[in-house]
Amino acid sequence: MSEIKEFSELLKTRQSVRHYQSRPVSRELLGKLVEAVRLAPSASNSQPWKLIVVDDPELCTQVAQATFSATVNFNRFALEAPVIAVFVMETAGIITQVGAWLKKRQFSLVDIGIAAAHFCLQAAELGLGTCMLGWFDEKKVKRLLAIPAGRRIGLLVTLGYAAAGDQLREKSRKDASLMSAFNSY
Repeated sequence: MSEIKEFSELLKTRQSVRHYQSRPVSRELLGKLVEAVRLAPSASNSQPWKLIVVDDPELCTQVAQATFSATVNFNRFALEAPVIAVFVMETAGIITQVGAWLKKRQFSLVDIGIAAAHFCLQAAELGLGTCMLGWFDEKKVKRLLAIPAGRRIGLLVTLGYAAAGDQLREKSRKDASLMSAFNSY
């Protein structure tokens, strides 16, 4: 497990991992990740998600194969991940639905993002690597995991121990003055 003490250090070490060891992730650690998602905040505390943790090797391979094709193969690395987390969007509570309609905002997408961030930051703190995937064959994943027809998948997250070659990279980010302001745009 990692020795990270401060949140600011955790933020610096979390990165998208695209090379994984074949080493499985224990159910104990997976339970901690589930708890991190369970505790994530959401609009009106609606918790509009169902987290499916895919750790069966054969099923994980099938889900990973749904993240790339012959023409779009940038997610091929997902085959290396011993775990794939699937964030399914559930129906939000009535107050959140009304608020979303009135404000023309998709709170469920924001909530899924928050839950996934909790998952990824908890994983980093536990010494695990992650990569969020927005490109996947939703119909195939839904069929593989018996997800009801009326549900949408927000995103997938690969999970595992980073391979030795996937070292911590320096973060390339915009300067704070280009992405933030005080008191006005």
